Amino acid sequence: MVSSADQGGFIVSPKKLILGFPINIINLEETLQLLESVLPFQSGKTSKGRIRVITLNPEMMMMGLNDPHLLKALLSGDLIVPDGIGIVWALHLFGVKGQERVTGVDLVEGLLTKRQNSGLNIYLLGGEPGIAEAATTKIAHQWPGIKVAGFTHGYFPPDKNQKIIHDINQAQPDLLLVGMGVPRQELWLANNWEALKVPIGIGVGGLLDLWAGKNRRAPEGIRRIGLEWAYRAFKEPERLWRLRVLPNYIRIVCKERFGRRKLGEGNSDESL
Repeated sequence: MVSSADQGGFIVSPKKLILGFPINIINLEETLQLLESVLPFQSGKTSKGRIRVITLNPEMMMMGLNDPHLLKALLSGDLIVPDGIGIVWALHLFGVKGQERVTGVDLVEGLLTKRQNSGLNIYLLGGEPGIAEAATTKIAHQWPGIKVAGFTHGYFPPDKNQKIIHDINQAQPDLLLVGMGVPRQELWLANNWEALKVPIGIGVGGLLDLWAGKNRRAPEGIRRIGLEWAYRAFKEPERLWRLRVLPNYIRIVCKERFGRRKLGEGNSDESL
């Protein structure tokens, strides 16, 4: 459930600590309301705040627990939503009833749908050369009211970083989508967030590939029963190595829930 906040005009939600990660207890519609609350009514106007969104799944969580730089990037996000079905499972185990997935794909596409009549400028950063251009064609067809203010592929050398930040700021997007995979996209957004002048930044993984037609999303029925991860592993065998962390993830979540000592015990609920 969301409620009004006194600071910045944000909508807030309670949080639940799972393995030290403060996950927002929020559904898709509430998340869309939150993001809309910081956007100007029309593109080009002054925004009402800034939000860096983390779409958390078990693989990201386990990588963060083993990488202090990624952990810092994840924990410093303004909004951490439960993208993976494994995160939803953990929340249910800790007593959060009725939680749903808030996937990056549904979140971004929902925002484009809501704002296509009032205008939204977006910037696409990521993918192989040519992917962002192809994704732009998809956006123009499906959401004709959305403007792609600029795009850059994700295979740039470090010495081009400042130019990319400059180009993004010059384009003045309302929404920055970074699709460079984990951990690079989270690290890049966190490390450059202060220099970027964008209201909303989201790491979107393979969304640009999806829009470009390089990959396909699981059918709705498979998504509904929580097996999208299995479908993606079947279609993209290179992802199988990432699933090796799942048994250990289940083990340590159960240990935290049922063990004598719980990580973060006594500080399980906070507000954004």
